[in-house]
Amino acid sequence: MGQAAGELQTSSWLWQKSVSSQETTEVPQGAALALSSQLLAANTDSMRKQEVWTDRETCLAYSAGSPAEQVKTLVELLTGKGSQLLQAHNKMPDPPLVSQSNESRLRKHCEALLSRVGNDPELGSPSHRLASLMLVEGLTDLQLKEHDFTQVEATRGVWRPTRAITLDRLFLPLSRVSIPPRVSVTIGVAGVGKTTLVRHFVHCWARGQVGKGFSWVLPLTFRDLNTYEKLSADRLISIVPNVGGANLTMMAPDRVLLVLDGLDECKTPLEFSNTMACTDPKKEIQVDHLITNIIRGNLFPEISVWITSRPSAAGQIPGGLVDRMTEIRGLTEEEIKVCLKQIFPEDQNLLGQVLSQVQANRALYLMCTVPAFCRLTGLALGHLYRTRLAVQDIELPLPQTLCELYSWYFRMALGREGQDKGKVSPRIEQVTQGARKMVGTLGRLAFHGLVKKKYVFYEQDMKAFGVDLALLQSALCSCLLQREETLASSGAYCFIHLSLQEFVAAAYYYSASKRAIFDLFTESGMSWPRLGFLAHFRCAAQRATQSKDGRLDVFLRFLSGLLSPRVNTLLAGSLLAQGEHQSYRDQVAEVLQGFLHPDTAVCARAINVLYCLSELRHTELARSVEEAMRSGTLAEMSSPSHRSTLAYLLQMSDICSQEADFSLCLSQRVLRSLLPQLLYCRSLRLDNNQFQDPVMELLGSVLSVKDCRIQKISLAENQIGSKGAKALARALLVNRSLITLDLRSNCVGPQGAKALADALKINRTLASLSLQNNVIEDDGVLCVAEALISNQTISMLQLQQNLIGHIGAQQMADALKRNRSLKELMFSSNTIGDRGAMALAEALKVNQGLENLDLQSNAISNTGVAVLMEALCSNHTLSSLNLRENSISPEGAQALAQALCANTSLKHLEYPDS
Repeated sequence: MGQAAGELQTSSWLWQKSVSSQETTEVPQGAALALSSQLLAANTDSMRKQEVWTDRETCLAYSAGSPAEQVKTLVELLTGKGSQLLQAHNKMPDPPLVSQSNESRLRKHCEALLSRVGNDPELGSPSHRLASLMLVEGLTDLQLKEHDFTQVEATRGVWRPTRAITLDRLFLPLSRVSIPPRVSVTIGVAGVGKTTLVRHFVHCWARGQVGKGFSWVLPLTFRDLNTYEKLSADRLISIVPNVGGANLTMMAPDRVLLVLDGLDECKTPLEFSNTMACTDPKKEIQVDHLITNIIRGNLFPEISVWITSRPSAAGQIPGGLVDRMTEIRGLTEEEIKVCLKQIFPEDQNLLGQVLSQVQANRALYLMCTVPAFCRLTGLALGHLYRTRLAVQDIELPLPQTLCELYSWYFRMALGREGQDKGKVSPRIEQVTQGARKMVGTLGRLAFHGLVKKKYVFYEQDMKAFGVDLALLQSALCSCLLQREETLASSGAYCFIHLSLQEFVAAAYYYSASKRAIFDLFTESGMSWPRLGFLAHFRCAAQRATQSKDGRLDVFLRFLSGLLSPRVNTLLAGSLLAQGEHQSYRDQVAEVLQGFLHPDTAVCARAINVLYCLSELRHTELARSVEEAMRSGTLAEMSSPSHRSTLAYLLQMSDICSQEADFSLCLSQRVLRSLLPQLLYCRSLRLDNNQFQDPVMELLGSVLSVKDCRIQKISLAENQIGSKGAKALARALLVNRSLITLDLRSNCVGPQGAKALADALKINRTLASLSLQNNVIEDDGVLCVAEALISNQTISMLQLQQNLIGHIGAQQMADALKRNRSLKELMFSSNTIGDRGAMALAEALKVNQGLENLDLQSNAISNTGVAVLMEALCSNHTLSSLNLRENSISPEGAQALAQALCANTSLKHLEYPDS
């Protein structure tokens, strides 16, 4: 009620402010009316959302005629003097939600949407993969700055642990006290299914399954909008099929969802800082300016807006304007199987072979979490295995690199082109010269599109690059391009996946470099002369490594891979000339390694160089570092190239897939250079590296990043003091991924323990903490015990060898009486004595959560044992108790035996001489 009253006061103040300003300032009449209309609409909408007004009162405010009548009605409602108006209004029948004419128009609109999204049986299914999305808190640096492939590789295909939201709740409040989002953004890497998601939602809405709060859903794509130079807001609505002459007033603006699919395909970037505000819905402005003003709320402030985009393009929208951001997750292992099964529905043997190859190749498996890439991979491998069977050559090598895989896909496309021309057993060499020319022109189109960040092409683009539109219907082009009709009745073309555009672009660059005398990247064609393939390759590598968004990374990988002897053999006579540029292979490897600069931190561009070397089949550097990791001699390798290779292996090596073990081998300098890659390691072992407090500041900065994926980190046997512990504690205040933290055998001390304990009062993810041998003493245990009273996630606590006496044991016992989450308490090698044992015994009578208690070597005598055994008679959860190396006589052992007769839960007991 207080919030509603505040809203009422704010609305009244805004209105009075508007009136007073108009009294003292001369304002053009049209502008004043526009301002008044906006304020009226804002007040009315605010009153309805805050439930200050009833539906009747809202309807009364909206139904007032002229601006003067609207003002009169609003003032009377705000001041509580509108009772007579309400009584008169209550006598009127309830207005229908949708008039008959609107109802007919809406029905046709739904039918048109169902027709447009297609009849895919998966659409509308509640078990659809896209039936739920992940709620995320903005974009990470990785998403903003790196190529989509890099995002999947760096995160090892593991998506951020976050809250899921089902499609039917996508535009609803998250809680009773929140409001629905106005601007929602859904992100996903290229090929993950953003357009499929929109089609699925539209299909479900048209059938009444989701989005029931919306009377109208208006789906548009940026492929459609790119065909217009200028649009007004009103005209934007009218171009949606079967909307006709309807306008927002007829639709009830607060019940309209405008869907804008594919922001990354917008031909002009959105510039929020340099776009003039526009509030006139009839004024025609540039399309990018129109979208900017809609997102800002200058136009259509009442409607809901849903935008889909690749992550990097979504960064154009200021975070403060986005009310809700969701992300589409990739395929799970089971979903990869289902995806491949759809490609080979009747050939289980072929499905098994393809699936085995995908699972055996870690890099391939990671990328197959992207549905479009998974389908492309299935088609390429299927063609390979069928070719093996046809030529009866089981030794035909399987693809080990990205370029080899795409070479097989290209062979499949060329083979289909041959079959399309009526050949029974086509050979790649027999493919027509027209097809080769088509590939060349498509490659030029793909390359220049990549340079200009252009991923959608229209008929005028095709003609400009000499692409014969008649040949676009061929089998070859159908494997590379897909065509969609736009609302402007013109065709829009894009490559089936972004990586295909990059592959074809690299093939064009590879071939064009032998005859080009100027820089191929220069749009005008004029530059300093560049002669020979090596000069052009060096130029491409320099462009890619200097790029801030990584958009040329995969292009450079393909360009390097085309020099691989195996790829050259696969594509000889079709896409490449036999032996072309092969003499440059070693020189290209030197050029690439020259870009491994000694930077402070290994960046993604440097790691991409290692991917390029892998595509080139120049793997000596990677093999040497991997062998050093196995043999424990990694400490000897600290050069820039070795550090970059180590960062690369963190992503791709099977050695690092489960746990990255860098014990006894890392210096502070090397660790600092690897920090960006450590973010995405699940388990990190950094034992015995003589790390001191400054290194903990670095690690703390990594653990504090919202995209951190580290679940387990071991820092045992270093030289971490209280300052280092405080740095880690600050990170635990915000970290949401770490489950296990091992700090045994350091010098944390009581002050460090206090800092960590304070963090545990807030942290809700850490489940295991080891402070063994850290001299935390009774003062440190006191702080940890206080934290256990409020913390309900810690299940394992290791406090061995910490000079803890009976006072510390008493504090821990008090905490155990109230804590229910702790399962294992390691208290060995302290000096709690009988008094400490008695305190813990009292806690065991109450505690019903502890399962494992280790009291080895604690100076406990028969007296303490007797009290503990008495507690076991009433405790029914403790299953393991360690009393070794204590002063227990035969009489104490007899007390143990008697307790075991009454206790049924204890399964494991260790005592002196046991």
